[in-house]
Order: sequence, then structure tokens, then C-alpha cells
Amino acid sequence: MFQPVTIPLWLFVLILLFAGIAFLSHFLFPSVRWFFRRRMERVVARLNARLERPIQPFKLMRRPDMIVRLVHDPEVAKVIADEAAASGEPESVLQERARRYAREIVPAFSATVYFGIAVRAAKWLSRLIYDVRIDRPGAAVEAGIDKGATVVFVMNHRSNMDYVLVTHLVSTRSALSYAVGEWARVWPLSWLIRASGAYFIHRRRSNPLYRRILSRYVQMATEEGVTQAIFPEGGLSLTGEVGAARLGILSYLVGAWHPGGRDVVFVPVALGYDRVLEDRVLVAAHKEGTRRFRASLWSIAKFVGRQVKRALGGRFHKFGGASVSFGTPVSLAAFMEAPHADPVADLGAALMERIRRNVPVLPVPLLAAAFEGEGAVARAELIRRAEALVARLGDVGARPDLPPGGAAAAVGAAIRLLALRKVVFEEGDEVRVNPVERDLIGFYAAPVRQHLAADAASDRAEMPGYMAD
Repeated sequence: MFQPVTIPLWLFVLILLFAGIAFLSHFLFPSVRWFFRRRMERVVARLNARLERPIQPFKLMRRPDMIVRLVHDPEVAKVIADEAAASGEPESVLQERARRYAREIVPAFSATVYFGIAVRAAKWLSRLIYDVRIDRPGAAVEAGIDKGATVVFVMNHRSNMDYVLVTHLVSTRSALSYAVGEWARVWPLSWLIRASGAYFIHRRRSNPLYRRILSRYVQMATEEGVTQAIFPEGGLSLTGEVGAARLGILSYLVGAWHPGGRDVVFVPVALGYDRVLEDRVLVAAHKEGTRRFRASLWSIAKFVGRQVKRALGGRFHKFGGASVSFGTPVSLAAFMEAPHADPVADLGAALMERIRRNVPVLPVPLLAAAFEGEGAVARAELIRRAEALVARLGDVGARPDLPPGGAAAAVGAAIRLLALRKVVFEEGDEVRVNPVERDLIGFYAAPVRQHLAADAASDRAEMPGYMAD
């Protein structure tokens, strides 16, 4: 029994390796997990003391537990059973597929990453490249929302900077959850985005099982009160205008609500820019009639490199203003009290109309609209047209966000911004549009045209079931 045993060296090393793994998994790893879990709980407690809307327990659930809960949800199980009966595939195969879909969708929220990295980076980047201006009355509007309601910020989608801007926007109020597309599935960007609480959507997947898992995740988060941000247009605006809502995510949110349950309050948020980072890419895509964007990683790297070089040489100029404006919140409970033939479609139209009305008009869009399609206009005439546009926009309830000095100062600031990019040239008293950039001028003029066209087309009558602006 106590006799020595001779074994090969490789087997001895293998035994030691397995023993070490067993020790780590049974003794060390649980202690390490407990240590970091305790630290996270203390961090969350400090954050919740200063946030207007505390981080919900659902958001802090361990990712593997959330995946299991989602895969074994009764509604997901029903879709698996129905698909197995229809296709003849074993339920075990479909359940594994459901688990793969859930792993794709579910985030791995970290309060430390969100508030320690993402929020700080969002503030730094937003302020570095834009003069950020936020409609402060919006904070007072949101403060009046029932603390027990789920808040959903509903926004127009102008740029991928929207994600950065909105994270900066609500950093003192709550931790946001928002959907991101396939573009963000590149490591290590995907890790940072997932740790920041975003969930991934594969827009090309339309099979019933995937859609049910996605809808149930959104509905669970909504039922648990997770603050969310959505872009109902489903993609970046190619024209510069606020488009119609795609109803997928909205239908999931409405589907989570039931009379007497937790209310869902939609806060319309309108975003406006003096410069959209992707503007030329979006204009080219619109011209080609496709949503295939031709911006390569190399072109993005060159753009970033140019800006870094300018910053190091003291020649970097901010890209103008980035402005955020709030509309009046829409209570889903109040909205559903009125009869609707199609509640989701009516809600989508109502929210996009509120966003459309509140899109801020900054100097570059104002100047672009003042050109009125002409290639060259005297500077004094541009100022006169800009002043007339500001008056008309005020009459229709739009919100020009201009520097001190009004239309004249806005025209001067916009000319400087566009001249740096060689979009316009000054020749004596005349301002001339670069012929190859006329479509870009139209892109920036679109929000102003939309404000004026909406007023001319209707008397802005409100739909029943929600508060008037």
C-alpha cells in the first residue's frame, strides 16, 4: 500500500495539471468571484445613491443566468416546439440554436466598465470634437416621470456618434441599454459595447425563433424597468431627414405592457449636428440607392490619423455644434386608453412626429437651407435669407440653436466650418458651393426643409391618447 509507484513523467505532469485545475475551480475561483462580486455591489450601491434612476437588478444579473432564463422562457419553448413539429428537427437541436442566439443578444453589463470607462470616454470624445448643447428643460420634463415607470429614450439616428452623445446625455440619470447592429461585432469593440449594457441585433435574421428570443429579451428588460434608448428608424438617415419608424422594437415594448402593469414612458429626443462624421458616406449611399456604406477601415484610420496630426500640430478645430432637444414624454398607459386601429403604428408615427418637431437647427443646416439650391450667393444675401428662415422656423415651433449674434453669427460660423472642408469657398463678397459638394449641402439643409414642409402640409393636429407639446 505504501510502496512507491513508477509512472511516466508526462502522466505525472498531467495529474498535477488536473489537480491544479480542480483546486482553482473549487477553492480559488469562487473566492475571486466573491471578492469581485462584493466590490461590484459596493460600486453599484454608491452609483445608485447619486443616479436619478437606480440600476435595476435585472441589468446586474449574471450573463449565463440571463441566457438560461431566456432560452427556457415559456414563449421561446413554444416556438421551439412549433418549429420542431413543422420542420422535423429535434427540439434539442433547436434549443441549442436558441442558446446560440441568446448568447449573441444578451449583454454582460459591468457598472465599472460603463461608468468608469464608457461614460468618461463618451464625455471626453463628445466635448473634444463638438460643442455639446443640451436642452436643459428636458431634464425637468423627465424628472416628472413616475419613478416606477420604464423610461425609453426614442431618438432620430444621424450618426454613430449618437451612441456616444446619448451615453453622455444621461450619464447622471441612469445606465442605458440600447440595441446595436452587426457593425459593432468586432473585437475588442464588441466586448466594450456588451460590457456597457448594449444588446446585439442581427438585422438579417428574420426566422421566428430568433425574433422571439430578441423580443423576449427586450420585454423582460422592459418589465424589469431597465432604462433604454432606441433608434426607431433602424439605421442612419441617408437624406438628413427624420424618417418613418420601423416597428420591430416598438412592437416588443408595447407587447410587454398590460393594463395595471408597469408603465412605459417614451421620451422623444431629437439630435442635430453641424457636422455628421459619416456625411459623405451617407450621401453616396443615398445617391446609389443602397445602404451599403463604402467606408473602409483604412479610410476611417486615415481620417482619425489626420485629426490626430492636426491636434498635435495645434490646428485641430471642433466640428461645430451637437445639439440635443427633448419632446414631451408619451405615457404608453395613457396612449392605450384611446382606441387605435394599429397601436404600434400609431405610436411609432406619433413619436417620430415629436422628434421631427424638436430637431434643433444649427448654423450649418441654416446656411445650407439659405443657399436654396443655388451655387453662389452673396454673403449679405445669405444673412438676409438666414434671418428670414429663423423667423419662419420660430413661427412653426422649431428650435434654432444659434450662437450669440443670431443669424449673422451663425452664417459666419457655418462658412468657416464648411470652408475648412472645402465644401464652400469665399470669393470676394460671394460664397460659392463646391460643385462636387452640392449633394452634401442638400443633406444638411434637409432638417430645415422638413420643419417647413411639415408645417405647410398639416395643422399639426395631435392624435388622441397623449399629451400635447
